[in-house]
Amino acid sequence: MANILVIDDEKSIRNALEEVLEYENHNVDLSSDGDEGLELFKQNQYDAVLLDIKMPKMDGIEVLEKIHSLSPDVPVIMITGHGNVDTAVEAIKKGAYDFIEKPLDLNRLLITIRNALDKSELITETKALKRKVKKTYDMIGESPAMKKVKEITERVAPTDARVLITGKNGTGKELVARWLHEKSPRAGNAFVEVNCAAIPSELIESELFGHEKGAFTSAHKDRTGKFEQAHNGTIFLDEIGDMSFPAQAKVLRTLEENKITRVGSDKNIEVNVRVIAATNKDMKKEIEEKRFREDIYHRLSVIIIHVPTLNERLEDIPLLADYYNEMICGEYGMQKKKITRDAIEELKKINWTGNVREFRNVLERLIILCDKEITGKDVIAYSQPIAH
Repeated sequence: MANILVIDDEKSIRNALEEVLEYENHNVDLSSDGDEGLELFKQNQYDAVLLDIKMPKMDGIEVLEKIHSLSPDVPVIMITGHGNVDTAVEAIKKGAYDFIEKPLDLNRLLITIRNALDKSELITETKALKRKVKKTYDMIGESPAMKKVKEITERVAPTDARVLITGKNGTGKELVARWLHEKSPRAGNAFVEVNCAAIPSELIESELFGHEKGAFTSAHKDRTGKFEQAHNGTIFLDEIGDMSFPAQAKVLRTLEENKITRVGSDKNIEVNVRVIAATNKDMKKEIEEKRFREDIYHRLSVIIIHVPTLNERLEDIPLLADYYNEMICGEYGMQKKKITRDAIEELKKINWTGNVREFRNVLERLIILCDKEITGKDVIAYSQPIAH
């Protein structure tokens, strides 16, 4: 079942198309002119459009161009009278999917619509797959704080310098790490992430350096550690401030010698790894209170990149809103929502304690719960999770 918009000034054509398409279990909206048709298109989400070329007020070519600018992936099938074939060919050059001549051959019409819908579905699936297969790690923002982050990242990425990324939870520290990797000569090799806070202290050494079979009770077979997995690539030690002291000592040795030793083994394994670390903690305080080794801190912090909170760069909210609007709507196969100016102003008023991560969640909630337009009232109503 598809949602189809029919724009034609001939009532008999509109009625005939409505009858045939509804018989095929499609939902159909009808419009008698281009202006009304465009308004319907802006207010609703359609899978295909049937559009007459010759109409009063606004002709079909002009309507096609406006539809194409709003949603280039929605297939538009032109309906043309005898003698307008050249115009129909021009319409195809401007983005129309196909054209049907009057009097309408209903069998050909249904086949054309079916093919157009199949193509549209394929385009949506292909875009989704491309996003999954090749993610692009964009750092969105033109505020002075973000320009500084981008500038340092661009300068440091081509080198093998170790980087410590600091910032609050949800600011995008992993994004900066991935950018450093993607723009480095190591981009074709592995990017291995380790969340030091999520691994129990007694397992962190096995996780990082691997273990030999029989090294401890549950070691039933040899295991390759994260440093080995990242050989010739990048290892990202997220929440490094939560790493245990024994593990810190072993990481220090790896940073100094570029060698690791698996748990339960005395054999050294050479590794060629770029190390990027991140933390939300005040590392100077962690060192003072003897929770983190100063020597490893200095090894990791050749370059320090501080990622600002969202509250420190509110001027980036319009860009972030547009970016996540397009991304999330694409993931759901939806038409991009319009975000009004007052909605942006309301988003700027929010205290973003969860930073960009929280912002993305709020945008997703708004996109799901709102119609074609997201307004300031919607932001006020839905910016907080709905309680049951």
